[in-house]
Amino acid sequence: MKLLLVVILFAAITYLAVRWLQDRGYGGQQVPRRPSRPQPPSRPVAPDDDETFLRDLEWRRRQQERRGKNPPDQPDA
Repeated sequence: MKLLLVVILFAAITYLAVRWLQDRGYGGQQVPRRPSRPQPPSRPVAPDDDETFLRDLEWRRRQQERRGKNPPDQPDA
């Protein structure tokens, strides 16, 4: 049991030391860390992914229908 605790303590100290050395770089200079994962795009890529665009498009279509410029298709009675 004591041996396991010593091994865990040694592993933790070794990990922290290696991490510290990586942050400092080999010459003692700060090295920027690599990003852990790619960042998502800040805005939608295509118009059909943009909820605001689709909402405005639907609003314009309804406005045109109300004004009679583009009446909806009526089924035959």
